[in-house]
Amino acid sequence: MVLAISFLEAPLKFRAPGVTVPIGLGIGRIVFRALNLAEVVLAVAVVTAAVVSGPPGAVRGALGAVVAVLALQLLAVRPVLDRRSDRVLAGGTPPRSRAHLAYVVLEVVKVVALVLLGVTALGDL
Repeated sequence: MVLAISFLEAPLKFRAPGVTVPIGLGIGRIVFRALNLAEVVLAVAVVTAAVVSGPPGAVRGALGAVVAVLALQLLAVRPVLDRRSDRVLAGGTPPRSRAHLAYVVLEVVKVVALVLLGVTALGDL
């Protein structure tokens, strides 16, 4: 989901004919809200399974990294992006922000952590 939405859908929607920045931002907010909700639900499920099963330290570490990155995105970066997009949607032109770059970097870190989580979890079977 992260790869498809963050690295395909998000940048490509702005290339579609007739999609203005406000329309793209409106769509993006809805899509990322749904993605983040799905991520939180899945994170709670995986953390619950980990608590019950007691996986080895490498699995716990990778899972902790995924959850930490997701929390950082949701609690620190998304609010900044939401405020900026609110201003754009209201017709303003806010100054450039590095928050989007921070979100993308965290998405890359999250994907790496998810791959490590999968590899370590499968290696433990």
